[in-house]
Amino acid sequence: MILEAKDLNYYYQDGESRRYILKDTNATFEKGKFYTILGQSGSGKTSFLALLSALDSPQSGAIMFSGKDIKQIGYDKYRRNNVGIIFQSYNLIPALTAVENVLVPMSITENEIPEDKKTVAYNLLDYIGIVKSKADRLVNKLSGGEQQRVAIARALATNVELILADEPTGNLDEEMEQEIIDIFKKLAHEHQKCVIVVTHSNEIAQQSDQTFHLKKGVLSSHE
Repeated sequence: MILEAKDLNYYYQDGESRRYILKDTNATFEKGKFYTILGQSGSGKTSFLALLSALDSPQSGAIMFSGKDIKQIGYDKYRRNNVGIIFQSYNLIPALTAVENVLVPMSITENEIPEDKKTVAYNLLDYIGIVKSKADRLVNKLSGGEQQRVAIARALATNVELILADEPTGNLDEEMEQEIIDIFKKLAHEHQKCVIVVTHSNEIAQQSDQTFHLKKGVLSSHE
């Protein structure tokens, strides 16, 4: 087990009452598996991912990474060294090329990275389908699917074991969506990453090893 959510509670205070987004939520995640978190818009799945990625913190409960509370690891350090995050809107730096975007996290991680970072970045991009000529383009000159591939390469750049993605295919057509999902499956099954994808798509969920359903703050699991 690489990641665990323990008794998570996350809510908004509305006067005297609390509106729970997550209530007494527990879940465990392992390396080598591709997970989906499925739920309708507003179900809390993006909030759950934000907690798992330390972009937000719960009112109570804990997120454990390799048996240690991420609060003890330090949220910034955890994001820098232990988790790769992929966003629906890519969140790339438009003034940089694809390869420069991939180099950014490599410059701030404390993880061991080969000395020739640029070669590693080109190789990562090539592995997920971005050839060198495209790697040298500004990212806003690339298609949506290509930008999402760059975002995946950036998430992998610091050699993390945990990949979290929020609606990563939401802006893509069906064919490109399948190609991105195939990359996630490969990362989990061939490279022993723990891949967790938030989605509203049943088609994507059906291709994962395990699906968590989130409804009204309650999480249930289906293999």
